[in-house]
Amino acid sequence: MSYRNAFSRVLSDVIAPRAERTGREGSFPRGAVTALGEAGLLGLTVSADLGGGGRGPAEAAEVVARIAGSCPVTAAVLQSHYAAVAVIEACGSAWVRGEIAAGRHLSSLALADGAHGAAGATATRSGEVVALSARKREVVAAGEADSYVWSSSPLAAADGLTLWLVPAHAPDLFVPARPDGAGPRGSATSTVVADPVLVPADAMLGEDGAGHDVVRRTALPWLLALRDAVGAAAVHPSVAAAEPAPSVRAGAAQLSAVAPAATALR
Repeated sequence: MSYRNAFSRVLSDVIAPRAERTGREGSFPRGAVTALGEAGLLGLTVSADLGGGGRGPAEAAEVVARIAGSCPVTAAVLQSHYAAVAVIEACGSAWVRGEIAAGRHLSSLALADGAHGAAGATATRSGEVVALSARKREVVAAGEADSYVWSSSPLAAADGLTLWLVPAHAPDLFVPARPDGAGPRGSATSTVVADPVLVPADAMLGEDGAGHDVVRRTALPWLLALRDAVGAAAVHPSVAAAEPAPSVRAGAAQLSAVAPAATALR
């Protein structure tokens, strides 16, 4: 079964029938995420060598746009996941990428810092363990994702940011009971707090201090273009249901332009 056939089945059988209830109740679309994983859509952009779909930015934009036409909540979750996966594909381990490819792993971005800004997102190394402390705002799928692409101050570099893959089950990582109010209701968009969280030193994504470049060249272009795809679906819902609208195709072209840069960072 092609990924488009599998996706159409999930969209019609799982996502669309539950969309109204998801929005009304503000519940996280766990059933949709599970179905997308089983259909290979969570791993759509992971390398085929690791069991992923091996697909590119155009396919990701199309999937997000079509979902947005039925369920904006699920689309918001998936666009943050795809942006996080772009970073993980560029810098992450083969094991995590394989878990995403198998549909068992949902990731999200945790890049926006709290009141103290980047200065409050610290990283301190002791041997092979790093302690991360921060309050990350407006994290989609907070408390629901399996991992977060996390930014901190560098360990040793003079300036910049350092990126980490933080597992959601890490002790002392918690989500306040009340959501931030940002993002579609039901997307579990909230603050995530590390107080502190201990991760292995090899959880670093890319080089120490190089996080700004990874975010600029990889995460941000993917996130903005996928948001454009969602916006296009809102303006042209009937078109998005069948094929990408012109602005979705433009977003896909933007993603295609940055994909080689993301691959070069691996």
